[in-house]
Amino acid sequence: MSREVAVSVVLPAYNEEATLAGTVETTLSTLDSFLPDGSFEVLIAEDGCDDATPEIATRLANEDDRVRHVHSDERLGRGGALVQAFTAAEGETLAYLDTDLATDMTHLETLVESVRSGEYDVATGSRLLGTSDADRPANRDVPSKVFNRLVRLFLRSSVRDHQCGFKAFSREVFEDVVPAIDDDHWFWDTELLVRAQRAGYRVNEFPVAWTPKGDTKVDFVRDVLGMGGGILRTWWQVIVAPRITRRVTLAAGTLLTVLAVVLMTQYLEVSSVLDAIEGADLALVAVSALVYALSWPVRGVRYRDILAELGFEEGVGFLTGAVFVSQTGNLVFPARAGDAVRAYVVKTRRRVPYPAGFASLAVERVFDLLTITLLAGVVFLGLAATGATSLTGLAATVAGGHQSGQLAVTVAGGIGIAAIAAVGLIVASASSDSNLVRRGVRAISTDAYADTVAGVIERFVGDIQAVASDRGAFVRVGASSLLIWTLDVVTALVVFAAFDVSAAPSTLLAVGFFAVSVGNLAKVLPLSPGGIGLYEGAFALLVTGLSPVGFSVALAVAIVDHAVKNVVTVIGGLVSMAVLNVSLTTAVEEGQEVEAAPTE
Repeated sequence: MSREVAVSVVLPAYNEEATLAGTVETTLSTLDSFLPDGSFEVLIAEDGCDDATPEIATRLANEDDRVRHVHSDERLGRGGALVQAFTAAEGETLAYLDTDLATDMTHLETLVESVRSGEYDVATGSRLLGTSDADRPANRDVPSKVFNRLVRLFLRSSVRDHQCGFKAFSREVFEDVVPAIDDDHWFWDTELLVRAQRAGYRVNEFPVAWTPKGDTKVDFVRDVLGMGGGILRTWWQVIVAPRITRRVTLAAGTLLTVLAVVLMTQYLEVSSVLDAIEGADLALVAVSALVYALSWPVRGVRYRDILAELGFEEGVGFLTGAVFVSQTGNLVFPARAGDAVRAYVVKTRRRVPYPAGFASLAVERVFDLLTITLLAGVVFLGLAATGATSLTGLAATVAGGHQSGQLAVTVAGGIGIAAIAAVGLIVASASSDSNLVRRGVRAISTDAYADTVAGVIERFVGDIQAVASDRGAFVRVGASSLLIWTLDVVTALVVFAAFDVSAAPSTLLAVGFFAVSVGNLAKVLPLSPGGIGLYEGAFALLVTGLSPVGFSVALAVAIVDHAVKNVVTVIGGLVSMAVLNVSLTTAVEEGQEVEAAPTE
């Protein structure tokens, strides 16, 4: 039958065999009550179901030419299934309803006509307006209200209920707004409303009567991780990123770098070591900077080897620059946020997917921690064997040391133990056939979206195991890690020489390896910007306890050593940002292009 379809209503369906037929019948009869015959269609967006829903949908479509079945062999997510169905739809007015028909269908005419009449561009039912009739249980009502308040606060939305599954919009809104939506599951509704408002479209939010259908509980993966992450991502994309120009980025980066240096005076008792620093040989300090600079190409080689095991061949020059940028970010941003910057750079510049990018960072961190821990352990055993120290003596040194040193050594010990345990688990899991990831995610989530989350985590763990299970790669990455941290120690030893301390070279060599290793372990946790304070505290405490060097000189050496390394890192980071043309605005634009491109 030839007909002019004006309204397309989509029913997203995932395992709805028990209710689908009744829902389609109710939807058709309601539309027929206020729309001309032949002017509407109902599309069943069947989302990779594993029950009888596909067969029922096909039967309903065969029995009534007003019904169409849009099938997907795999799970697309609620948002993904809706987009697929709306793309296939014929109407200029597009609507969708939750298949359980929790919203009273007497409101369907208001929903459709709000948009069809041209008065509004978007319409949405609301369970949170003053005249709404929605008696929701606490396990639905409380999380929903918290979520909606966060959306209104962070995303500046005027809508009160973003998740009611009862919405309509024009074809123009779909073609203009939907391509910018990143989420393909539960946050899709919210992102649609937020982006439509920011694009200037008129939104009609009206009260509805709503009755909960079925048993639902708050799901950790879907509601906490998925929704919270969606709010933060959209906040960055629509609120923050548009305000950041290249000039703002460079100015902010420079300011943060200066602040990181200034903070050194707040975390450390600088006045007590100024005299010692003034007596340092500046030529040897410059040599220490050159020694430290030599470790950076090695970092690029190591990162190349890690990515190669994950199936990505990249140049050492580019990867060295990416490492420089991320480590500079770690100096000025809290909680090691620079690691995320590197994952973003390799994704936008070289199309390395986020799971592989973060897995490569995890591999690098594990090897760093393992190498530093082994260096500290081997040197400590050597010191104990020669009688230079003992567990009892070391404990006494820590107990009698400065507060920052005590904290640093305690943190270092915990990190060292955790590093060894992590390596053991990764190596053990690499040879295991058990799928513990999906089992673990399922233990905290019953939602179907948990499969998607589990898949991402499995890929992440699998990438780590790819390096851990390849002996050749393990040896290569381990050897480069050893060289990197050896050069780190040598840098500190050259700084020691610049202060002309009165200690035997063999003692400084052993103590230097131990102090630098423990100091680096201490600054792993983001307790201060760039680990400033923790590194110096652990370094000075151990040098003082294990050698004849006084605390003031030891602290001066630690400050200069750490400052040299930070200055080299910042200079390399600024140069790399200029060469790679890394700015937040450019990164966001290119990141969107990569999202649309196929990846392996």
